[in-house]
Amino acid sequence: MGTFCSVIKFENLQELKRLCHWGPIIALGVIAICSTMAMIDSVLWYWPLHTTGGSVNFIMLINWTVMILYNYFNAMFVGPGFVPLGWKPENSQDSVYLQHCKVCQAYKAPRSHHCRKCNRCVMKMDHHCPWINNCCGYQNHASFTLFLLLAPLGCIHAAFIFVMTMYTQLYNRLSFGWNTVKIDMSTARRDPLPIIPFGLAAFAATLFALGLALGTTIAVGMLFFIQMKIILRNKTSIESWIEEKAKDRIQYYQLDEVFVFPYDMGSRWKNFKQVFTWSGVPEGDGLEWPVREGCHQYSLTIEQLKQKADKRVRSVRYKVVEDYSGACCPLSKGIKTFFTSPCTEEPRIRLQKGEFILATRGLRYWLYGDKILDDSIIEGVSRIRGWFPRNCVEKCPCDAETDQAPEGEKKNR
Repeated sequence: MGTFCSVIKFENLQELKRLCHWGPIIALGVIAICSTMAMIDSVLWYWPLHTTGGSVNFIMLINWTVMILYNYFNAMFVGPGFVPLGWKPENSQDSVYLQHCKVCQAYKAPRSHHCRKCNRCVMKMDHHCPWINNCCGYQNHASFTLFLLLAPLGCIHAAFIFVMTMYTQLYNRLSFGWNTVKIDMSTARRDPLPIIPFGLAAFAATLFALGLALGTTIAVGMLFFIQMKIILRNKTSIESWIEEKAKDRIQYYQLDEVFVFPYDMGSRWKNFKQVFTWSGVPEGDGLEWPVREGCHQYSLTIEQLKQKADKRVRSVRYKVVEDYSGACCPLSKGIKTFFTSPCTEEPRIRLQKGEFILATRGLRYWLYGDKILDDSIIEGVSRIRGWFPRNCVEKCPCDAETDQAPEGEKKNR
């Protein structure tokens, strides 16, 4: 019993460490500032105790905060769900349709992907979100999306309170002087009127909170729109990218085939119910999924294997001609390289003159690939992957003759 309790405490402690990251610190900081200032300003603008409207307004503010935090912590601590270590399909013959993860010592179940940050294979992985310091996937997709919905709605309400508070306070100061402030919306209900100071510091704090609320509404609202768009098609962000690459692969090789995404149920409502349920528990077990007619459980994984093979064929070998420290935004590599650094948490890799890189995709001033440590790099035995500046490498003559280009590079030409 004692051992069991100690394990639970240790696991909880490990989960609490998720809060010690810049993403949750900033996110919770914004929530705390907007919520606190909105409650303070609502007292100044619309007194909650003596009016029905004021009471409803104040209760709604508290309700927004509770629901936002509930879904935020659910998304963070419940997590996406991980493929069990050592997992393999029930039918051993199906393993030929799956990729094998050497870190987890398991096959990657359909719709799962390995996250380098979490160091586990994530079920129905959408993306790794730095704001919750966890992946968004099978178990927490609904909570994460609800957070993306509730945060802008709460911020819109808070922004309205900030604007009305500043307006009424400034109006009252101009009308009745700079020493006192009359702040009730209904003068008939309160006698005498309260006198509450609203100085320069309070005005600056309200203005700052208004900026945070408007910025959050726009940024998080756009993320919510993107998430709902893919949910209604029963996809994830990664699967949308896989589908795009499938179209590019077929077009590039002029193949007589059509890729059909297997998990789209053909109805937005049916797709919606795959993520959102009344119980809050998503449908299925995260390992097997219902598929549309004409597809089977491994339609997507087979396409992934084709793309992986295609990536090896279309990759380009480069030789390092200039050292690179692995800095995120290296000023020494040029202004354009500095300002066009990839906006991603994917790693950068250090380069030393004379090393070789196998590039698989690229931007105008940056490339992404594997450092070639030995001949087994092609099979993925020994890999160091990441971004590096294009001007630090030059194409090997053998690849220059074939005029191959990393994935994405041809589009940038």
